[in-house]
Amino acid sequence: MRKSRRSIEEQAQALLNELNIRSIPVPLERIARALGARLSFSPLDEELSGMIYIKNSVPIIGVNSLHHPHRQRFTLAHEIAHLHLHRDQITHAVHVDKRFAETALRRDGRSSKGVDEKEIEANQFAAALLVPMERLLDELEKAELDVEDERALDDLARRFKVSKATLQYRIRNLAIGKIPRPQSGKRLAAAR
Repeated sequence: MRKSRRSIEEQAQALLNELNIRSIPVPLERIARALGARLSFSPLDEELSGMIYIKNSVPIIGVNSLHHPHRQRFTLAHEIAHLHLHRDQITHAVHVDKRFAETALRRDGRSSKGVDEKEIEANQFAAALLVPMERLLDELEKAELDVEDERALDDLARRFKVSKATLQYRIRNLAIGKIPRPQSGKRLAAAR
């Protein structure tokens, strides 16, 4: 059963709160390690951004080191999402050999097309983790950002260490109400 956008947003924020992370850019490697994952940044086929699998009860996250740093960060956040949201499904990949890419959850062309529930959820969680709603609201209020100002968007994307497309996705979904705001318009005390 597909998780709601609100549930995914809340789970990403809960993970940040649990690890006492309030700064930007979000320290993704710290989060992955806190979840018990080992990280491997190495060259992969161009169309493969990353993967996650379990080996000897240890989650292994692989990220394509040939990709742009922002894409690597999104990929890492996406794989953290699989670890956090879909660990039971990852755990079933018991046997992993040198062709593990065929049995692991992967970040590739299919995952970006938005047809697989797990991939949609992982993408939503990754965006929420990289650009937490509370931090985004803080930055938008501080800067009084004009969303038509390309330079301001570029600067803000650099602060979060994300692509401008990821930032625009978060701003657009906030503006149309797809990103749930705290109840009654009040800030989440736990997020401060």
